Amino acid sequence: MEKLNEKQLKSIKAGAGAGWIIAGIVAGITFLIGVIDGYTRPFNCR
Repeated sequence: MEKLNEKQLKSIKAGAGAGWIIAGIVAGITFLIGVIDGYTRPFNCR
């Protein structure tokens, strides 16, 4: 295994971008709102 110097460590690009993290949070909140809405206002099948 090779040890990286400080310049090489700073040049590593990995992980999720901020846009994807925000999109995931918004999707999770939307899903939870839908679940809560389904329990509080259930509609009959037509």
